[in-house]
Amino acid sequence: MNTRRTIAILPAADETVERCSGGEPFALQVLGDSMAPEFDDGDIVVVEPEGLATEGAYVVARGDGGWTLRQLARGADGGWELRALNPVYPAEAIAGLDAVRGVVIQKSRPGRRRTIKRYAE
Repeated sequence: MNTRRTIAILPAADETVERCSGGEPFALQVLGDSMAPEFDDGDIVVVEPEGLATEGAYVVARGDGGWTLRQLARGADGGWELRALNPVYPAEAIAGLDAVRGVVIQKSRPGRRRTIKRYAE
């Protein structure tokens, strides 16, 4: 069963942050090999803060170790977990979808325009 949820990103507590800027897509660079082979070290991902977090989506979430790029999945107990694609890294259970801060909608390799891949929103 695919549960869809719109993720609302709240602005930082800092009063200087404009409320409208919190929902705009942003880019991050992938560091490490935890999401290989789909995302390689150095890839650039575009994250939609207001995207739909569904099972199987690639998300940016706050885990025990800080911010991370993982695949959202259902755990054996029916709860949500963050899974790395590289089997060397363990899955991490999360209390709920509130930990998710955005959904990956695109990836590209710096310097290679033809390597853009888009993901469903």
